[in-house]
Amino acid sequence: MNLKGKRVTVVGIARSGVAAAQLLLRLGAEVTLADRKDASQLASELSQIEAARVAIRAGVGYEDALERADLVVISPGVPARLQALADVRRYGVKVIGELELASRFLDAPILAITGTNGKSTTVTMIGLMLQQSGMRAFVGGNLGTPLSDAALKTLERAGAGMRVAKPYDFIVAEVSSFQLETIDEFHPWVSVVLNISTDHLDRYESIEDYAATKARIFKNYSREDFALVNLDDELVTGLKPTGPGKCLGFSQRQAIDPNLYGGAYVQDDWLVVRIEDRTEQVCRKGDLLVRGIHNQANALAAATVGFLCGCPVEAIRDVLGTFPGLEHAMEVVRNRAGVVFINDSKGTNVEATAQALASLEGRIFLIAGGRDKGADFSKLRDLVRYRVKRLILLGEAAPRIRAAMGEFDPVSRAASLRDAVEQAAGEASAGDVVLLSPACSSFDMFVDYRERGRQFKELVNGLPG
Repeated sequence: MNLKGKRVTVVGIARSGVAAAQLLLRLGAEVTLADRKDASQLASELSQIEAARVAIRAGVGYEDALERADLVVISPGVPARLQALADVRRYGVKVIGELELASRFLDAPILAITGTNGKSTTVTMIGLMLQQSGMRAFVGGNLGTPLSDAALKTLERAGAGMRVAKPYDFIVAEVSSFQLETIDEFHPWVSVVLNISTDHLDRYESIEDYAATKARIFKNYSREDFALVNLDDELVTGLKPTGPGKCLGFSQRQAIDPNLYGGAYVQDDWLVVRIEDRTEQVCRKGDLLVRGIHNQANALAAATVGFLCGCPVEAIRDVLGTFPGLEHAMEVVRNRAGVVFINDSKGTNVEATAQALASLEGRIFLIAGGRDKGADFSKLRDLVRYRVKRLILLGEAAPRIRAAMGEFDPVSRAASLRDAVEQAAGEASAGDVVLLSPACSSFDMFVDYRERGRQFKELVNGLPG
């Protein structure tokens, strides 16, 4: 991909867009950054790039920046089906995502993990296993650090000559459905689909449409590649590739089908990995530091990838026994007079909140709500009825969640996250759990789930006594 002198428009001036622009500048492209937000709202992002080297089109009429482009690169938050993008495609202009752009300039095998829930946890586990085994791993993608950063370091090494060691042995990439919409030649060595449940139906026509987008991770699956799928999830097993590569599975309910190349499963309370003729007991379920049955599935997937990459079983076992979980994912914030406060702000869909409720003991004060993504909140009704002591709702989705709970009571509305925390803290008693697991995105009230989670933690730690 020779981009020297090419006119490239990057749509979406967020973390991925800025990283893509920096990579494009390194490649000698003429870069224009475009965003529907006004420039005043983008000051923080624009400060990260040398303004004299790029053109900026922000606010009303930003689509005009597409008219003279030889290539368009979009950030994950920009819908690939946007009319302005459809218009330039008709003129033969290629539209790709930041993930696709960066992948063209990487020289290490890519381990790509997608799924509705658990991506960040699994990616982080794999990265730690590789590092514990003495390997150099880039860990990022949708998780936080854009792949373009890894591509830049790879190019710097190439420019310095072969005397400099390559920066990474493996690229561990969290990949979202939004990123998969715009791949073309993106080619992981290992592709993992953790699970699929209803999410982003404000962007996709149906769950089938959403699942088909996830299946694009196998688009370039070839003979030397590995596919790892969740055998306990019917939607995922339906996506299992039939190409010439090596297919593996992981399951908490069954041993691995001998027709598969291998995988991971639970046997007699042990997490077991089998790859070809090698079988290893990794650790007992009770040895996992992270809580929740969903994290057992994540551990099985991570252990399988670790084995494929040559990690010793001791390194895999050590990571699974010491990894405490991610910030904002079932994160214990405080025990206040016997009331445990848990930050699960990363629970941005119904399935994630259901998993959180199912994994906890004690009566729960559930704080939920936010931006409505078209989810079916009725799937939470039975869990709420049997596990929740009080449901506290906030944000624009609150009326729909309340209606979906039927006759369940008590339910209260909160004017803000502070109000929700104070309501829960004022009523909860020793043995209760206060859980922030919104089942919604945060964009109606916060920049992202991280800001929501950090504000929750500040409010909880600020409670007296």
